[in-house]
Amino acid sequence: MSEILAHPFKPIVFKDTQTLILGSFPSIQSFENNFYYAHPRNQFWKILESVTSYPANTRDQRLWLLKESKLGLWDMVKGCSRENSLDSSLENEEVNDLAAFLEAHPSITRLAFTGRKAEALFKTHFSHLDIETVYLPSPSAAYAKMSFEQKVAEYKKQLGYS
Repeated sequence: MSEILAHPFKPIVFKDTQTLILGSFPSIQSFENNFYYAHPRNQFWKILESVTSYPANTRDQRLWLLKESKLGLWDMVKGCSRENSLDSSLENEEVNDLAAFLEAHPSITRLAFTGRKAEALFKTHFSHLDIETVYLPSPSAAYAKMSFEQKVAEYKKQLGYS
């Protein structure tokens, strides 16, 4: 059994954030780069760039994109053990206190999950919360059931850009 890993960085949220995008837990590469969706093959930032028309090549551009689009980022899992970066390898998950977070950030009116694992953890622990939720296809390159263009179209629809 591997050691319990603690989530390495804080949520990204602004005073006027309306949609909080929730993943499961950072990839090994995200740990190494100390930022969300940092694996070079992960399509998250390219998808958001296509959805919003804002550049997302640097950390500063990515933060600006989130702020301008009233989007926030966080993960469902506060700590867990794992063998690799796949959601299926997460074990002993301790979830973040999403209820308290939402209470502290009343501008957030929608949650968007970037994968079934994050969505399932929400349903297990926070289904009592009265907030709109949407599912976004996984931006992982490992999720190949949808093309990049199909993912962009679904993100546009779910995030209200279409």
